[in-house]
Amino acid sequence: MRGKDDETGEFLSPSRSQNRREALEVLSLGEQLVALTEAQLARLPVPESLLPHIRECRRITAQIAHKRQLQYLAKQMRREDDEVLEAIRDALDEKGEAARREVAAMHRVETWRERLIEGGDAALAELLDEHPGADRQQLRQLVRNTLEERKRNKPPRAFRELYRALRDLLLGAGGADGMSDADADTGADIDDDDAPAG
Repeated sequence: MRGKDDETGEFLSPSRSQNRREALEVLSLGEQLVALTEAQLARLPVPESLLPHIRECRRITAQIAHKRQLQYLAKQMRREDDEVLEAIRDALDEKGEAARREVAAMHRVETWRERLIEGGDAALAELLDEHPGADRQQLRQLVRNTLEERKRNKPPRAFRELYRALRDLLLGAGGADGMSDADADTGADIDDDDAPAG
């Protein structure tokens, strides 16, 4: 039972509900850590003492045993300082937000690529209104080459070049938050049916 200060009337410890909420937050954080790849985990400020418990939790696939191991991981995490857990949460939030921004930027480029391919000169004029410094001739040629590739069922070389040209135009030469050429090529490899709707 919680103690109460006789003079001030304040409770001396957190309520059971508060303790339970905090325990569930730590359990949720543990689930997030278990879901990460080894490379993602290495980029987070996770104490070495927790890594074996995280790996063990990943290894166990039986539902009840996995749940029990996850609860044990959460128990070990609660022994860490609040600052350690807060640092892990902050790092996870930053990575999540950066990834969302990167994906949104890739979708924006893909949407413009599809608009140029399907909308012809009208879409190109709209793009040039927004970005007067764009190379009209280069973009028009890349769109023509892409249409020709599709007609002849050739590999999507111009399709990818158009993506890179648009990425450089819309996001700057460095891409979105340091998006690499490999990341951009992944986005450029999306088939026509998989491209996001504008």
